[in-house]
Amino acid sequence: MNELSESEIKTLEKTSKNIRINIIQMIHEAQSGHPGGSLSCVDILNVLYSKVMQHFPEGKLNPNFEKRDRFILAKGHASATLYAILAECGYFDKKELLTFRKLGSKLQGHPCSSELPCIEVSTGSLGQGLSISCGIALGLKLDKIDSSVFVLIGDGELEEGSVWEGIMSAAHHNLDNLIAIIDRNKLQIDGSTELIKSIGNISAKLEAFGWNTIEIDGHNYNEIYTALQKAKLSKKPFAIIANTIKGKGVSFMENNAGWHGKAPNDEQYEAAIKELT
Repeated sequence: MNELSESEIKTLEKTSKNIRINIIQMIHEAQSGHPGGSLSCVDILNVLYSKVMQHFPEGKLNPNFEKRDRFILAKGHASATLYAILAECGYFDKKELLTFRKLGSKLQGHPCSSELPCIEVSTGSLGQGLSISCGIALGLKLDKIDSSVFVLIGDGELEEGSVWEGIMSAAHHNLDNLIAIIDRNKLQIDGSTELIKSIGNISAKLEAFGWNTIEIDGHNYNEIYTALQKAKLSKKPFAIIANTIKGKGVSFMENNAGWHGKAPNDEQYEAAIKELT
């Protein structure tokens, strides 16, 4: 597998820092949002959109639009990350980020496809994203479109039974164009995933259902990039278990379940921005 060059990694580091700053600014401005799980998945989505996914900010004006790869944010509460990534890619002006979660904004608290055409499907009801992705992946196969479907799932979300129905369906239909990325930050709104409902050895469970898997450091750009390349070559549905840190980049938010769904006050905002810059 190809690896990223030193200059590519430096660019990714700079972009991830900018995305994290935007996330904190957006949530502080709105005084509402989910900083912990948004910060944990920044590096994954940065590599995905910058280096792996075929996507087109100009939308249907691009002749290859129908051949685009699809991305579904199953953990829709981490919408701040997706919006910040889309703005970096040029889907809309970065100034619009500060309208996040405000009345009339296109950037609603959970991704809304009727507000933003670049959102494939509205998400946020946990447990549904993988099943939706299965349907999209199957539809692409029936239409003979050689595109991949990427879905980002929270580890707490794996406690939903409907996720495992999707896992079973993907294997049954041999959806080798489906790639699930699990944001394994080990925390959910009420605390540790292992204390609330242990999900145990995720790789072993998925492989028993007929998937291929790999476990990586979800903040290591080369590991993310290599895993995504490997996933695209898989002859089975593929899952990347990405070990991450909830609240990554802001010391007082890191590994702290209290920051799952809380906006920083002015003092905390200043401290977070100072760390990130």
